[in-house]
Amino acid sequence: MTEHIEQIANELKVPESRVRATAALLSEGATIPFIARYRKEVTGELDEVVIAQIRDRLAQLQELDKRRAAILESLTERNLLTDELKSKIEKSTALSELEDIYLPFRIKRKTRATAAKEKGLEPLAEKIFKGQSKTPIVDAAQFINEEKGVATAEDAIAGARDIIAEWISEDQNTRKEMRKIWTTRSSFASILIKGKETEGAKFKDYFEWTEAVSTIPSHRILAMLRGEAEGFLKLKIAPPEDDALDLLEDRFASEKGLSYDEVFIAAQDSYKRLLAPSMETELRALLKLKADEAAIEVFVRNVRELLMAPPLGQKAVLALDPGFRTGCKVVCLNAQGALLHNDVIYPLFGSESGGNASAAKAEQKVVELCKKFNVEAIALGNGTASRETEAFLRAIDYAKAGLPAIPIVMVNESGASIYSASEIAREEFGNYDITVRGAVSIGRRLMDPLAELVKIDPKSIGVGQYQHDVDQSALQKSLDDTVVSCVNAVGVELNTASKQLLSYVSGLGPQIAANIVKYREENGPFAGREQLKKVARLGPKAYEQCAGFLRIRDAKNALDSSSVHPERYGLVKKMATDMGCSVGDLITNDSIRKQINVEKYVDNEVGLPTLKDILAELEKPGRDPRSQLEPLKFADGVHTINDLRDGMKLPGIITNVTAFGAFVDIGVHQDGLVHVSEMADRFIKDPSTFVKVNQQVQVTVMEVDINRKRIALSMKR
Repeated sequence: MTEHIEQIANELKVPESRVRATAALLSEGATIPFIARYRKEVTGELDEVVIAQIRDRLAQLQELDKRRAAILESLTERNLLTDELKSKIEKSTALSELEDIYLPFRIKRKTRATAAKEKGLEPLAEKIFKGQSKTPIVDAAQFINEEKGVATAEDAIAGARDIIAEWISEDQNTRKEMRKIWTTRSSFASILIKGKETEGAKFKDYFEWTEAVSTIPSHRILAMLRGEAEGFLKLKIAPPEDDALDLLEDRFASEKGLSYDEVFIAAQDSYKRLLAPSMETELRALLKLKADEAAIEVFVRNVRELLMAPPLGQKAVLALDPGFRTGCKVVCLNAQGALLHNDVIYPLFGSESGGNASAAKAEQKVVELCKKFNVEAIALGNGTASRETEAFLRAIDYAKAGLPAIPIVMVNESGASIYSASEIAREEFGNYDITVRGAVSIGRRLMDPLAELVKIDPKSIGVGQYQHDVDQSALQKSLDDTVVSCVNAVGVELNTASKQLLSYVSGLGPQIAANIVKYREENGPFAGREQLKKVARLGPKAYEQCAGFLRIRDAKNALDSSSVHPERYGLVKKMATDMGCSVGDLITNDSIRKQINVEKYVDNEVGLPTLKDILAELEKPGRDPRSQLEPLKFADGVHTINDLRDGMKLPGIITNVTAFGAFVDIGVHQDGLVHVSEMADRFIKDPSTFVKVNQQVQVTVMEVDINRKRIALSMKR
């Protein structure tokens, strides 16, 4: 472990003491959010990103240790382990280096080289390889053995070359230098498989494409790999062959003579038959890994923005899942998100009486529901018929009906249908059909996007690029980290949170989350955090990890509704006593807080970072880090792609950010693309540094392709 701490500290440029302290906390079962929030003094205020890097690198190095141990065991069992070899293996710091060292000793299936060795040709190979054979054909005649299948001297030389070829391909330094050539000079080439022009039209950009691997972006790698997997493209990755052969000639056949001529022939064979395929496989894996990492980074960044989208908060909501022929499913939710009523209206092309009568009836129903359930906002799904339904809702004269102004908010319903058919939805609303469940999800997403989106697989939300093509275990790990980070950054209301939301709280998980909900149902709302200790399987460690992230609204102890950890309640009480006031006064009276000298409370356990956090929390207990909700109103009269004209300037909201640009919802049921080159007058390498998911923007329509349903937009015109 000690050598790993030193290595990680050097790699991350973090003091060794901080890495060691973080590693110790992780080994004790502490979660990343807990360490980042409540152990700042121990880690030197490392953030979640660095803590996760330490965790992941430790895991990688531990896997390397396991592989090293397996190799040493294999070599020992076969009596092949020398002191020199053992030293090399123990000093190796990368898996590729370790595998290169082990390669000559790996138990192989039968190869051309092993067959030649069985024929007794290894001494001849050694003589030729060392340049000691002036006339190889003469020396080879001594190895003719028809019983072993060596009928001629030429057969003997061919077998010797096979052995030499394998020696060259397994030479550690050769592989290291060859790897440099492949990673720095290779090109990624893609061509169409003949006869697939029409069927593979979506890969048209890659029918004949070549690009250096050193510059190719991740999304193009994944696109071409998908084209290959679907049988439309043929891919080849390789450097100029002469560059590779020059390396082998310089290393093994730079001198003149017949012996070296044979070595060079063997080197050419070694490259084409052994080294090149091995290097291509390795480089493909490396490129895929890097492309996956880039795609996962894009995806989790977008998911974070969605999860941290501004909430409406606890307000009564009327939510609509719009539709034409089947009408709009309507639900009414109270401020806690409970379903109070569901109905169907036909404001557009209704299947009841149709036309104006149907619209009038729908209007009357909406007004009645808004009055009956004291609706404070209307949530409208952005699917089919959403713009037409929005126009209907905005045309209602709410003031004339004696209602206050009610905001109408378009809600991204991506993944709502997935939730509707899920086990979670059936558990929550078993007596309702999926259309009702979908409308409820739309309404709850407006109230609290985070609480609702955690109920579905993030891959169903509709953001990112090629997320189904990347390593799914790596993607899931990053997504889990992101959801956990968001949930704990916001905090969770203990008495209203679903078990799905609770399961992401630091230190909990699905089983304890379910136990919390069960306890709540059997015993009523939690009165204080201390009561959590009565929940089944929620032991001292889980309590330590979760307590600070769980909130109890209007709790008797005001600190229970804040992010102050229970382990620091005594410290806050001491502050209040020293100031001659109550804890409640510390929260409500700004002038008292400003008089506190935090340095007075620094000791071996608590430092200034924690003390400053406590004071900030006392100022705004349980504050939500998410921004305020600002509803977007799409342009009037622009409902479908057919309504678009070049040069139109429209409001929109970013729904997805990729490596090559951003997709924008402009209210026509088909997102438009702002290519990275159309984001600003200056060069932008990474779109995510310039725009975010859910960001409202103004765009200009550049080009509309109705047949292909493609809309090109610009943010700089």
